[in-house]
Amino acid sequence: MKTVGVFDSGVGGLSVLRALLAELPGQRFVYAADSAFAPYGERTAAEVSERTHRVTQHLREAYTIDALVVACNTATAHAIDDLRRQYPHMPIVGVEPALKPAASLSRNGRIGVLATRGTLGSARVAALRDRLVAASSRPLHFSFQPCDGLAAAIERHDTAAIETLSTRYVNELLRGDTQDEEPIDTVVLGCTHYPFAADVLGQLSGPGVMLVETGVPVARRTREVLELPAPAEGMTPSSTTLLSTGDPVALAEAAHRWLGLRANAQTLPV
Repeated sequence: MKTVGVFDSGVGGLSVLRALLAELPGQRFVYAADSAFAPYGERTAAEVSERTHRVTQHLREAYTIDALVVACNTATAHAIDDLRRQYPHMPIVGVEPALKPAASLSRNGRIGVLATRGTLGSARVAALRDRLVAASSRPLHFSFQPCDGLAAAIERHDTAAIETLSTRYVNELLRGDTQDEEPIDTVVLGCTHYPFAADVLGQLSGPGVMLVETGVPVARRTREVLELPAPAEGMTPSSTTLLSTGDPVALAEAAHRWLGLRANAQTLPV
């Protein structure tokens, strides 16, 4: 059995944990939510890096993790390269907005990206976009839409705020299309919180727009780096430990609401 640390600024990384539980049965997961400092997308790169390193160190020392999944786009953008240099012998899997899958799936090459301001403003995401555009055999156009406050609303499970903010940002994203261009047909959910608002975002985007997220590819990559077998029927379910720097009850309720997990959460003392 492998022990996998899964880290996010809050509850959003539960969308990645959901995919990991399906892809890696029989393993032990330790999910750490830095909810007292969420959302990361509105913090500085230095703050995000410091928190990421602190939580990672705790997971290594307290739980002897075999691998780490940084289930936060902003933390991946600002901290994962330093983490890999500091822990060269531990597999570290990050998440980043699914621009590459979206480029493959889009029918017309017009792709919208909903994400935090910190993620969209990172050099890592800009470089990814530029590589894809340069390598493409057809024109690609990415429209970036920062979604200030949306991750925090999902963190609070504030349905009214989720509806209001989603409406504002989807309308701003789609309004950027002009009459002489084809409309956006693919939207990237570039924050791990956003899949938990996918129903609202999908309705607002319309039936002709495909939503793309990153949970399943990240889970498959984690299985590969740990050299684990593909999931099969009859395998032992995984176990999950929940940790939060914020309200542990809120994390446990979110895990039950979205993943069906019945587990108490503990305080993350960092």
